[in-house]
Amino acid sequence: MKSIIPPINILPFSSSLQGRGRGRGFFFLPLLLSLLLSGCIEEYDADLPAAQTELLVVEGNICSSQLNTFTITRTIRYSVDPFGEIQEPIKASVAVRGSDGSECVAEETSYGVFRCMLGELSPDVEYWLHIEADGEVYESEHQRPLPTEEIADVHAVQSTPESDIDVIITPDAPAQSGTANYYTWTYDETWEVQPEYTTTIYYDTQLKRPVSKLGQFPERGWMDAKSNIIIIGASRNYQDQHIRGMKIYDISRSSTKVWVKYSGLVHQRAISKGEYEYEMARRQASSEMGGLFTPQPSALPTNIRCLTSDRRVIGYVGCSLNTTERRFFINSIDFSIYRPLPPDRRMWLIDPRSEDLSAAVDYGYFLCLWEDTRDQEDGHLRTAWATLGQLDVRQMGAYIEEPYFWSWEQRGAHQPSPANNREK
Repeated sequence: MKSIIPPINILPFSSSLQGRGRGRGFFFLPLLLSLLLSGCIEEYDADLPAAQTELLVVEGNICSSQLNTFTITRTIRYSVDPFGEIQEPIKASVAVRGSDGSECVAEETSYGVFRCMLGELSPDVEYWLHIEADGEVYESEHQRPLPTEEIADVHAVQSTPESDIDVIITPDAPAQSGTANYYTWTYDETWEVQPEYTTTIYYDTQLKRPVSKLGQFPERGWMDAKSNIIIIGASRNYQDQHIRGMKIYDISRSSTKVWVKYSGLVHQRAISKGEYEYEMARRQASSEMGGLFTPQPSALPTNIRCLTSDRRVIGYVGCSLNTTERRFFINSIDFSIYRPLPPDRRMWLIDPRSEDLSAAVDYGYFLCLWEDTRDQEDGHLRTAWATLGQLDVRQMGAYIEEPYFWSWEQRGAHQPSPANNREK
């Protein structure tokens, strides 16, 4: 392989190079080495068999009594620019089938996303995912649905005043204490927010003075978020194969989510050893992507196979009889929360004219403070104004209808899951 290197004048380093010129030789040497290395780099595109390219990627699980979502995509070559080349849509049909002859056909709701509402699964029936895509037929392993025990406890702890807040979980004792148990957890978040400023007055442009008015803006609101992280855990290092006091996630003590009050709803699902090993391998491959010894995605364990050819599939489909949930709360007064004092971002008008006050209203500002000491020696009229975004929590995306569960903690209830282990 030839490398085209432009001519470079290299200054030899000698004792005569003193003062400002002492480091020039060291500057050119790294430059020369970098050009030599760059001249020996060529693009490499492995010539893989057709059965190992454009592999089907399946995401989703079969879960009883809830809406099941399955995502069907395919891999692309590393050398292909995903933004420069339009991938052909996958023509697929997806259904959940059972050994009792049952079938639930999934509807494609968006590109590559299929959803179906499953009824209650039977513990004595085997279920699997059936996929027909691009002339091939795929099926996941036939499995009986795994039951999931309730969550015995979930709560938040803070080890020191300066540490973040850890969320700790303990599932109920497993039915079989002699074998390892495996789980996944996800969580939903809800937290209370307050406006940056409040006001009980407004400026009347006709009367040219402030007027008292309560309830102009909501005093608080709530925001929601769903975790996009699947947490996995195994009982192998716990006594009697019973997980106790395991940390599943943490929240920064300076997060706006815990400034007032926070609630988390933790979802628990028992999984098989095979699904656990797949999730572990997937995480390892993601963290080591690009390494010399990193396994290819096609080498990940899978329980999906192609019935019509030797094409490999990426993904793992679990099967669950139920999922369980438990809610917990974090009150800011019970923890060491870091909430820095923000700078005053209001607009201040000192000794304004009435025209200035009317102009502030016209520009969308709201009067927050009216302090008139002009009847005193060296007194002034000081007014502070805020924008709608600073006064109304709805402007930051919050809603103002109190969540139905927000008062559970006041009743001393870390409420377990309702009927069918799902909140209504």
